[in-house]
Amino acid sequence: MNDALKLKIENLPDSPGCYLMKSGGKIIYVGKAVNLKNRVRQYFYDSRQHTPKVRAMVEKVDDFDIVLVDGELEALILECNLIKLHRPWYNILLKDDKHYPYIRVNMADAYPAVELVRRPEKDGAKYFGPFMSATVVREMMDVVRTVFPIRSCVKALSPGRVQRPCVHHQIGRCPGPCAGLISEDDYRATMKRVMEFLSGDDSGVKAELTRQMRAAAAELNYEHAALCRDRLLAVESVMQKQKAIVTGGGDQDVLAVLTRGDDAMVQTLIVRGGKMIGSEHHMLERAGDEDCGEILLSFIMQYYGDDRVPAREILTSHEIPEVAVLEELLSEKRGLRVKIGCPQRGEKRRLVEMAMKNAADAVDKREKQLAASRARTIGALEELQGVLGLAKLPVRIEGYDISNTQGAQSVGSMVVMKNGRAANRDYRYFRIRTVEGPNDFASMNEVLTRRLSHGLNEQKERAEKGLPNEGGKFSELPDLILIDGGRGQLGAAMRAQQALGLNIPMFGLAKRIEEIILPDEDESILLDKHSEALHLIQRLRDEAHRFAISHHRSLRGAAALKSRLDDIPGVGPKRKKAILQQFETMEALEKASVEDICQAEGISTQTAQAIYDSLHKDREEK
Repeated sequence: MNDALKLKIENLPDSPGCYLMKSGGKIIYVGKAVNLKNRVRQYFYDSRQHTPKVRAMVEKVDDFDIVLVDGELEALILECNLIKLHRPWYNILLKDDKHYPYIRVNMADAYPAVELVRRPEKDGAKYFGPFMSATVVREMMDVVRTVFPIRSCVKALSPGRVQRPCVHHQIGRCPGPCAGLISEDDYRATMKRVMEFLSGDDSGVKAELTRQMRAAAAELNYEHAALCRDRLLAVESVMQKQKAIVTGGGDQDVLAVLTRGDDAMVQTLIVRGGKMIGSEHHMLERAGDEDCGEILLSFIMQYYGDDRVPAREILTSHEIPEVAVLEELLSEKRGLRVKIGCPQRGEKRRLVEMAMKNAADAVDKREKQLAASRARTIGALEELQGVLGLAKLPVRIEGYDISNTQGAQSVGSMVVMKNGRAANRDYRYFRIRTVEGPNDFASMNEVLTRRLSHGLNEQKERAEKGLPNEGGKFSELPDLILIDGGRGQLGAAMRAQQALGLNIPMFGLAKRIEEIILPDEDESILLDKHSEALHLIQRLRDEAHRFAISHHRSLRGAAALKSRLDDIPGVGPKRKKAILQQFETMEALEKASVEDICQAEGISTQTAQAIYDSLHKDREEK
């Protein structure tokens, strides 16, 4: 601890506020405190009580700033804002920038509409949600408009002004309020049933549709009966996607946290009108050694951002510190009283346990995915290291391929893998300059010579400037090189690096039986078809081939577009395009007179004469 830091600690005030821990001028942690003096001193003078993450953070701190506020609530709000602004490494961070959809109904309108919105506002309208995706919202809105004859447009309706109804009225989906075909009272009666349905009560709708269907069938009006049946099926379909939960019909958000290893998982269940309309999980990295209550507090402060309104009741798996202050903050955001509780028994506890079960399942799936990902990447690299007998793990692997058409437009590709994953930004291609005709061996030698020469020169330039090899276009040399081809291509590549005094491990992959070919080795290596190492080098080889082919095709296409017009002075891309639009084919242009050519946009008499002379000169030479 330096002297300047000691002096700042000794002069801390006994006041609430936020503190910003810094390392090298960068903010690495933001915290709040009722008493800044006591809280900040604990970091530096009571290290035995710290978790490993806090100890690692304190070792890096060389300075800190404080911001004083008037009370605990202001400190909580300021901490949340500072975390969102600076996103410090050692804070619990919620990586979530989604805006969840809501259904909005404004009953203050004369003829209310049902619409999808992303941000609820305090405008007096009724918002239903949040829903987990816009697809769910659109399904719900489709059912509403199928069952209830309400308008689907949101245009403003002027009293006394009659408009022509749209096609939705003609097919029975809209009662035509714009044309004055329904009174406000009748329309509001329908909207009252819509509101009940959106709140989760579908019993009235299903009963009414069933009654209408049976009545129509009794009157032998089978067409209307089938319509009622389809509407009933639509209601049941959308409701079956929501798990019924007996919670007294209220709105609740259920939050459960589970720590495992270095990370923590927070599971949320969204309950509206007594029905669970969705769930989601959030992985909080580097939060595994934090107190579960503190994790939930940090999560809630970030989760209920500008676009997410809390439910009237929030159920949590662990007790949250400063819960009274948090309730006050969320109540102000919602505009109604918000209660936070940690139930120990009953139906509410069952909801929390359900969230915990989902959190455990999400953690298990994530660990399996990470294990599978590691097997495909680092595990495959470790296997490849053993197969090839490499001294170190091949963190950076480069793959090379050649593509041409009978030697024309020949291109060499270089693709890169870092830690077993494609590093697209490091991809390069090389136009073959010194090789005539279809000679893949010489082309491969040229590509490797140019790539490695660029790398050595750039390394020297960066060293003179005091820069590391990482970050340059070519200065970071590979740990391993894959050549797409057999011994001929591999030998050409080996000669290229030997000429430059390098000895980078290199091997070829022959396509016929997917055999690994090593320099100076007569016997090739055949890996099991299920080998992760084989799958990794196949992905790299295929990517090198794809990259070479795609660039070769672009060059070939550009050459094919070249026409005799390109060689005429004064005819650029715009004039060429205008001429071809005017005449469509070269045959038509050849038959045109100078006056005809002048009809094309932007073509002067002088340019038209040059075009005419050039084309007819070509014909005379033929």
